[in-house]
Amino acid sequence: MAQIIDLSQEIFQGMGVYPGHLKTVIWEHASHEETRSRFEGGFSFQSWGIMLCDHGPTHVDAISHLDPRPEAPTIDRMPLETFFGPGTCIDVSHKVPHSYITADDLTAASEGADLQPGDVLLLYTATYDRYYGKPEYTNQYPGLDESGASWLLERGVKIFGVDSPSPDNPISRTYPVHMMCRERGMTHYENLCNLDQLVGRRFTFLGLPLRIRGGTGSPVRAVAILDA
Repeated sequence: MAQIIDLSQEIFQGMGVYPGHLKTVIWEHASHEETRSRFEGGFSFQSWGIMLCDHGPTHVDAISHLDPRPEAPTIDRMPLETFFGPGTCIDVSHKVPHSYITADDLTAASEGADLQPGDVLLLYTATYDRYYGKPEYTNQYPGLDESGASWLLERGVKIFGVDSPSPDNPISRTYPVHMMCRERGMTHYENLCNLDQLVGRRFTFLGLPLRIRGGTGSPVRAVAILDA
């Protein structure tokens, strides 16, 4: 039987979000107590209202988030095939916050990994392990430099993801990874978790977005499926 590893962070009020993004707000919209009087036979229901950024929790970017051209596809117009496929995970957790992950770092980290063209590639930075639930999570992590972004293209990576708020360094003013994604029509996942369980392993990745009309991104329930 296949093993499923959850790669998605929890969604809750007060969760950390990338600086400048909408904060997550959750409230009780209807309670069992107030709805019980509307029905007979004891039926009642409860529901919550949720307000969140389409880039708040574990999510995938739409090309329109990165590309200002009117024809850049929004999340509802991106092919579903984009969001799943075979992949692997490499360990770059030795890189300290605000340092740059270079092409040489990725080459060293991928030694022994069965990375194939067209793969989903996940980068284990250990940011989630170190800082999740703390203010540092939103600003203390490493990111790829231009050589690292080019390395992803040279290896034929289909889509990639990180267990931090961004694949770009938080001190960067140029965002080379996002710019590469804009130029090449590639997208990526942010705020993943549990990547330590996947380092060096082959798996099937699945992270389908919500069908948000005109969305610039979408929360996802990302998982890795491992053969028994």
